[in-house]
Amino acid sequence: MTTLLLTRHGETSWNNEHRWQGHADEPLNEVGRSQARALAPTLTGRGIAAAYASDLARARETAELLAGPLGLPVVTLPGLREVDVGTWSGLHHAEIQTLDPEGYRRWEQGGKGWQQGESYEEMGVRVVAALLEIAAAHPGETVLVVSHGGSIRACRASAAGVSVAESRGAQALGTTANCEVVELQVVDGRLVGTPG
Repeated sequence: MTTLLLTRHGETSWNNEHRWQGHADEPLNEVGRSQARALAPTLTGRGIAAAYASDLARARETAELLAGPLGLPVVTLPGLREVDVGTWSGLHHAEIQTLDPEGYRRWEQGGKGWQQGESYEEMGVRVVAALLEIAAAHPGETVLVVSHGGSIRACRASAAGVSVAESRGAQALGTTANCEVVELQVVDGRLVGTPG
């Protein structure tokens, strides 16, 4: 069994402004850096053997702030990225409702509303595959993985045995706050654990 400490990146200005980020390479803001620095001491003594992160700046910087005190290098993997929201990147909900009302309706109903990019299901397959690769490289170890809200939701959905689309309406899965840690395990090649 491999234990994965899935951690959402710290706050960015776009988080604070409620903008869709997707694959946009937004850095942490000062609040995000402070969140990561505050979380770092809670990870000591957890026996973390390795640290991985999405290659996007906000996740990479968070991982560096968390792994540095542990003396661990950070390995970046594009497979851990947030869902690619295509044409919605950088927009607010209100802007999307005005510019793409039909797409917004599709998104509200659990589908892919944006043009280009990828669906939640495609993102879920990509992220879970990346985590299974990490677990295969670290059998029986505890690994820090810094990623994104949507990516972590996909992992929680997989552990709960529901689709990513179904998980969007599942209150039990909740949301993952900036610098929140969600612990899951990989057992016999699949994600398990208490997703809520």
